[in-house]
Amino acid sequence: MKGQDQVALRMQAAIQAGDLPGIVVAAGKRDEAGFIEGFGVRRLGAPDPMAADTVMWIASMTKAVTAVAAMRLVEAKQLSLDAPAVDVLPEIGAVQVLDGFDGGGQPVLRAPKQAITLRHLLTHTSGFSYEMWSQPTIKARKALGLPPMTSGKRAALMLPLLFDPGEAWHYGIGLDWAGLMVEAATGQTLGAHFAETIFAPLGMTDTAFRLRDDMRARLASIHARGPDGALAPTDMIIEQDPEFESGGGGLYSTAHDYLAFARMILNGGRHGRERLLSPTTVAMMAQDQIPRMAVQPMISAMPGATHDADFFPGQHCGWGLSFLINRQPSPQGRVAGGLGWAGLANTYYWIDHGQGTTGLFMSQVLPFFDAKAVGLFREFEATLNAP
Repeated sequence: MKGQDQVALRMQAAIQAGDLPGIVVAAGKRDEAGFIEGFGVRRLGAPDPMAADTVMWIASMTKAVTAVAAMRLVEAKQLSLDAPAVDVLPEIGAVQVLDGFDGGGQPVLRAPKQAITLRHLLTHTSGFSYEMWSQPTIKARKALGLPPMTSGKRAALMLPLLFDPGEAWHYGIGLDWAGLMVEAATGQTLGAHFAETIFAPLGMTDTAFRLRDDMRARLASIHARGPDGALAPTDMIIEQDPEFESGGGGLYSTAHDYLAFARMILNGGRHGRERLLSPTTVAMMAQDQIPRMAVQPMISAMPGATHDADFFPGQHCGWGLSFLINRQPSPQGRVAGGLGWAGLANTYYWIDHGQGTTGLFMSQVLPFFDAKAVGLFREFEATLNAP
């Protein structure tokens, strides 16, 4: 692909400068497989190189996979975008809205004014948050005695809403609830359903919630960047025996696998001879679902997990059925209406139906929105879009 050599030179220079331990970049077009190339190592101090089959925690890049599974069930009329989610998942009916805290620091809770729907969950308009983006959510979780999301406990999902469903946009655990809706509608675990209906048709042989031994052998370590900028490898692996498989952030995958998934979306739901979604459904997923709202900059409430995150500073962005949508052309050359998102360990992707391209930038570093990683991701996309 055009720009591939320049990308390689820039990524290699970043590795040599010590900006990141390892990177895998990948890009493709509708009818062109494109390229996948690794740079650096899977773990600092070890020789194993980053490669197309290196296994990484993709965190919130899981969300788009969950959305595809849910929308396949919408097509099959097994789920509805706008019916109350409680019809399929009774436990979501117990979720309440947080109206502040009383004098003793206890949450003041009330029933929501309207029922949560699948559309709310996919568009982050349900009222759910993540602790890392909300101090009130941290305070409420502790006061209510709920386990953290990292525990893998189902009770962790019983966080109160920050607002009534449909009233605002706030990034949160909605896709985990959407994953439970998929399980309820199919009678399968999320991992089994994904494997049968998405991973097998796309040839995604190294994508799963639970790490097989051969996947562990190719696993990249997550590195932590300290306050001085230095990187150190960790042994962090997400819960491997959870009570629920996290549709919001539980998958491990490879650049090879996720590029096939992204190209399926780019091709309107088709991959080779396999059709996973209708073009009409993909167009709906790519449509701005919050035209009277805007995606807000995400302000960190947990500096050890994430920095503040603003993907397109100075621009108002929308949200589709699990994708960030840039409403204006981006500085990197992404056409207005492009799709994208990311994972907590600094993995990023875009799907640009206007340009006919998709790309992945995959590293394994915390905190999220690492300046070095974000800068390289933006350079990568801009280079491929350069005239």
